[in-house]
Amino acid sequence: MPPSAELDSAWTALDHAAEAEREATIRDHFAADADRVGRLTLEAAGLTLDLSKQTFGRAGLEALLGLARAARVQDRRAALFGGEAINATEGRAVLHPALRAADGADYAALGEPVSREVEQTRRAVADYAEAVRDGTITGSDGRRIRALVHIGIGGSDLGPRLVWEALKPLEPAIDLRFVANIDDGDMAEALTGLDPAETLVVVVSKTFTTQETLANAERAKAWLEAGLKGGDVRPHLVGVTAAPERAEAFGCGRTFGFRDWVGGRYSLWSAVSLSCVIGLGAEVFDRMLAGAAAMDDHFRTAPLEANAPVMLALAQVWNVDAKGRRARTVAPYAHRLRRLPAFLQQLEMESNGKRVRRDGGVATRGTCPVVFGEPGTNGQHAFFQQIHQGPEVVPAEFVVVRKGEDGRDQPALWANALAQAQALMIGKSGAEARAELIAAGAEDAEADRLAPHKTFPGDRPSTTILMDALTPETLGSLLALYEHKTFVEGVIWDINSFDQWGVELGKVLAKAILKDVEAGAPSEGLDSSTRALLGWLTR
Repeated sequence: MPPSAELDSAWTALDHAAEAEREATIRDHFAADADRVGRLTLEAAGLTLDLSKQTFGRAGLEALLGLARAARVQDRRAALFGGEAINATEGRAVLHPALRAADGADYAALGEPVSREVEQTRRAVADYAEAVRDGTITGSDGRRIRALVHIGIGGSDLGPRLVWEALKPLEPAIDLRFVANIDDGDMAEALTGLDPAETLVVVVSKTFTTQETLANAERAKAWLEAGLKGGDVRPHLVGVTAAPERAEAFGCGRTFGFRDWVGGRYSLWSAVSLSCVIGLGAEVFDRMLAGAAAMDDHFRTAPLEANAPVMLALAQVWNVDAKGRRARTVAPYAHRLRRLPAFLQQLEMESNGKRVRRDGGVATRGTCPVVFGEPGTNGQHAFFQQIHQGPEVVPAEFVVVRKGEDGRDQPALWANALAQAQALMIGKSGAEARAELIAAGAEDAEADRLAPHKTFPGDRPSTTILMDALTPETLGSLLALYEHKTFVEGVIWDINSFDQWGVELGKVLAKAILKDVEAGAPSEGLDSSTRALLGWLTR
């Protein structure tokens, strides 16, 4: 059977399985399968995943695995790790796993060996970071660097920011602050209270042409120049970029590079996280790389049915394509992982928020759902109302950490996470709600009136991801898990997960509107709504 016919057949089989299981609830699947928890619990690189509360049964799972095989997930996985041009629209390899591989690896991008270069850059970053930390590298007047301002946006901000907030000491030796928004307030907040003579500004931009990043870099440079009063600014400016000549022309005294086979939202493993290496220390960062490499090894070698990224991806494909669920919430029950939902919004929605297949045809199946979330237990007092009793079914993902900041168990936190997952699954019938009201002393009429409001439909799916403690290793493993999950989904949906043309049009039009502002009049052809809004803002 030709690959396209095989894939069409696999999609048809998925539709048939979904229809056959349409009336079955999650609890029905548990009743029919005594080993459901055992079969749908996976161990991978320090993480435990429980997918037993998803809504597929045995037939649904077999159809999903058949779909993964028909989509050639194994072959595409080999192409990724083999450095082939899987980013076909830009003719690039996608080799972020090479960035966290141990020394001695032999990755190649489009046939060009890259591992030695990765190792050299890693050592250079570590050496520079340790020299800043121990005071060997100083500011222009010889004073120690005590603060860092990391300037980037998108993948140049979200990944490093998540890593810092997840792993930073309670009393950091270096004050690390992040600036992404072009709004003046973001920069003003970051610079407040800092001494330019003791501050290092790290500018991260793959092309060193990103509008927001360069505007913020210019503001920071002007702040340094004013504060240093004629002193040399270059020791205080560091560039991280794939265009080092532009960073040097800007005035960066030191530059670290990464290659075009590193996608922005997959770049936190590279010199892009220089600020984190300085703030955390190279040893901590290396441990995070090792955790991610362990997940890489699992993804490369585990069979599909025991492969954590594959199974997590298949759960999302089931929810999107078999059930029409167009949103998913992620709730990390760990304060330090509070930026995880924002990180995943970019990772997943920028990667797979596409409507065109790899061959240019319009996608006929669903692709990436909307991803949103907040840390638990905060989210329970906000949007959880909707996911429990709203008309739309929104699958949930709970990330639960057993040990807290002091190394002790935190059962009050776990209890909330486990209870939310349980409540989503079992719900509460109208009869149960009415009986509870009667038991609490309500009259029959009052119980009849309130019971519908206290009814929970249940049968709402969730996945729980457990880790013993939030360490550099488990953080690396978790982020790599989600990267590979996103890749597998792109393979199954037949889209290119590694370009992002959707962010380009607005950037081009913003430059045109800025020219109109500078010219003092809107250009010909500007639509009437934008013309009116521009007129109001420039009045």
